[in-house]
Amino acid sequence: MAKRRKRGDGSVHLRKDGRWEGRVVVDYDDKGLPITKNVLAKTKTACLEKLKALKESCGEKPNENMRPDMAFGEWLDFWYQNYSKPKLRPKSQLDYENSIYRHIVPALGKIPLSELTANDLQQFYAQLKKSGRLNRTETYGEGLSDRMVRACHTRCLTALNRAIADGLIRVNPAADCKLPPQNPKEMQLLSREEMQRFLIQAKEEGYYELFLLELATGLRRGEVLALQWDDLDFKTGALRIQRQVYRANGELVVSSPKTKAALRTIILPPALLGVLEEHRQQVDSRWMFPSPTKQDLPLDPATVRKRLQTILEHAGCKKVRFHDLRHLFVTTALENGMDMKTLSAIIGHVSAKTTLNVYTHVTDTMRQTAAVKIDRGIGKCEPPSGSGKGLLTQTPNPPPKAPFEPYKGKIRKPGTGCVTQINDHLWEGKFSPKWPDGKKHSRSVYASTETECEEKLAGLIQQMKAEIAEARRLVSEGNWEAAMVLATQKQARGTRKMDLLA
Repeated sequence: MAKRRKRGDGSVHLRKDGRWEGRVVVDYDDKGLPITKNVLAKTKTACLEKLKALKESCGEKPNENMRPDMAFGEWLDFWYQNYSKPKLRPKSQLDYENSIYRHIVPALGKIPLSELTANDLQQFYAQLKKSGRLNRTETYGEGLSDRMVRACHTRCLTALNRAIADGLIRVNPAADCKLPPQNPKEMQLLSREEMQRFLIQAKEEGYYELFLLELATGLRRGEVLALQWDDLDFKTGALRIQRQVYRANGELVVSSPKTKAALRTIILPPALLGVLEEHRQQVDSRWMFPSPTKQDLPLDPATVRKRLQTILEHAGCKKVRFHDLRHLFVTTALENGMDMKTLSAIIGHVSAKTTLNVYTHVTDTMRQTAAVKIDRGIGKCEPPSGSGKGLLTQTPNPPPKAPFEPYKGKIRKPGTGCVTQINDHLWEGKFSPKWPDGKKHSRSVYASTETECEEKLAGLIQQMKAEIAEARRLVSEGNWEAAMVLATQKQARGTRKMDLLA
């Protein structure tokens, strides 16, 4: 009987071509799946020697301070700092550190690595699901989401797999744990009519080119916002996707995409190129969609997310996420006969299998097409015409609807304050200028009509501008205290809010 090799030593077998192949696990990916490397040799002895050299070059020997009886929290920290963190992007590092140092280590960190059991982990996951949330419990409840519980499990599984590879433990206790089911959010699709209203409203609010490009290409939000004019060849229509933008630690970060498949080139249709050509004449920036407030930076992904919801609300459409627009592109492409391999390359997936599993959505149009094909095969008839013949009947054309009129919001110019209606007979005007101390000090006026409120607000703005000029004069003379008295004094003139409420 052949001698069984020890766990972590790798495997050796004879190939059909007569050579010996050795394979060993050198690392684990973010999902806990093994990453292997192999060597080839003419003899088994030479193969074993090459395999040993491969293990040593990949750092298979554990650190001298690593031992089976060390605390699980100590091992988890060592694994994250040395094996995982160097490969992660800043945003992913924050996610890892949040799950490791705020959840896993406080609950399981003191248990010896060799004594950690599946029962310990299972109870930990149950506690996370029941009362694991550390903040904003009044909004989201006391328990963590299924996604966060599964993320904590993945960290434990991958770290323990690494401990097996380093010879610290023999069995991974996280391998047989039961986890909450994966319940991905159902993606919402805009109807054709909603899409038209959405684009009309987006044009009214200055985001037409951005969302038209998204609906025509299905780019990820970070990819479309990171586009520069040099990425687009207007002669050929070739658009290169070679960077992405995201927010980490409160700042915008521009980097290359995570996978090689995300680095791609797509061809834009001539009509879209014409729209972008006109948009380019109005943009004085290297970014295709620059930030209106920050110099030489693209639009903030959070700003686009909020603006999307505002446009949808004004257009009378259902609420969808930005990623749902990408899903809408995929579904539309499938309905129009695009093959899965081409579609997968356009949207930047590693394989067509991912596209099938994640994005394929059976729409009413696809169901109707399938029904027509069945009708042809079973009923032996042509697609239903206006006469209604065949197994399927054709629904009459709906009457034409009135053209959509976009919502035209009133945009106030900077320095004119704001006016808000509190109730049916109360309006508030507020002005919040910046004073010499660098802070904004606001004052308000109240009136029973919008016109009266605008008049009072204009008077308030003139008064406050005069006081700011006086405060600057006092500061220049060194009388800081008197300047701050002007900044913090309340509005005493005019109708008060309590008087109108009474």
